[in-house]
Amino acid sequence: MKILALDSSGLVASAAVLNEDTLLAEYTVNHKKTHSQTLLPMIDEILRMLGMDPSELDAVALAGGPGSFTGLRIGSATAKGLGLALDIPLVPVPTVDALACNLCEVEDSLVVPMMDARREQVYTGVYRFDGGKLRVIREQRPETVTELAEILNNMGGNVIFLGDGVPVYRERLAELLKVPYRIAPPHLNRQRAGAVGWLAMQYLKEGRTVSADEHAPEYLRLSQAERERKERENGRQER
Repeated sequence: MKILALDSSGLVASAAVLNEDTLLAEYTVNHKKTHSQTLLPMIDEILRMLGMDPSELDAVALAGGPGSFTGLRIGSATAKGLGLALDIPLVPVPTVDALACNLCEVEDSLVVPMMDARREQVYTGVYRFDGGKLRVIREQRPETVTELAEILNNMGGNVIFLGDGVPVYRERLAELLKVPYRIAPPHLNRQRAGAVGWLAMQYLKEGRTVSADEHAPEYLRLSQAERERKERENGRQER
């Protein structure tokens, strides 16, 4: 089975093609261009370099959320368009779960991704790997760093952090954490489509797919525009 995997959930844009357990190609850019500028050219370049026709793909995997609202919409629209055009299923993967899978060989520590969610929050979860198999200890969610640190202190044990929220809250973590921790190296600490595809391949074999028509991103919280509208509505009701 061949999967095209996409991740546009954060600042990173990443595309990869996997064939069963083999990563055939991966293209990742962590730069200040919008995903609408980068994602389709990356896909085209990967397929061209592999000499692969899109019709050879069996599914399109994608980071399904949470993450940047704009980034998730671009990734979703791209995946849905390909799914509809090629008549193949989509395999949405929880973004934070996929990020944790960068460290699937780490078995001596809790793996804790931190994606900057702004407003003093991160998208995070707590994971452990046993024999390379992902165990979700605490499902992905938005949370303050203070709340996360308290939970990890109560859990005990070693922790390894990764994600774009780590440099933002590095000093806060140093103040709050009472457990041993370390930070993943640069080549493993950001979103990678290869990790999305690795987890998606397992989902695909289990039949955990959706049609292109069915898929919608999992935002986990309201967008800024929705929050502001709700605040205005609440203000009118109070008056």
